[in-house]
Amino acid sequence: MNASAVGKECSEVERAYLAGLIDGDGAIMAVIEPHNEKKFRFRVRIELKITQKDRESLDFIPLILGCGSIRNTKRLVSDWITRDQKEIARVLTLLRPYSRIKLKQIELALQIINATIKSRRDLLRVARLADTLSKFNVRSKNRRKNYASMIQEFSSPND
Repeated sequence: MNASAVGKECSEVERAYLAGLIDGDGAIMAVIEPHNEKKFRFRVRIELKITQKDRESLDFIPLILGCGSIRNTKRLVSDWITRDQKEIARVLTLLRPYSRIKLKQIELALQIINATIKSRRDLLRVARLADTLSKFNVRSKNRRKNYASMIQEFSSPND
């Protein structure tokens, strides 16, 4: 596969390289946040990020994937990040065959993105998947709370 004009596809070599970047310097994170417009007042989203010291080493990613943006952080590093759920699903599906270290995280993230939330029980199931995904992230282990429990406590049994 060759890169298209809008960067929606990339070559096999590029997919393998990006999978390696995500395996080594990337993060696949689940975010559970209050959202007043949602029926059950919470939403679960996936964020995909790659961090590098050298911003130039990230510049090609939006060009070949056609999504995400690069930002400089206070820690003197740069992040390529995307929060678009459709784009994340597309990217993770493209990279899944080449991933080694984060394959389980990719699978969990795709389950979360593809989940349909029609009931409070569905939301809690997806929140538990998000809690499982967060356990893979080293930085989340000491900071992240069990959000499935938080949702349960916040929700009325009549919801």
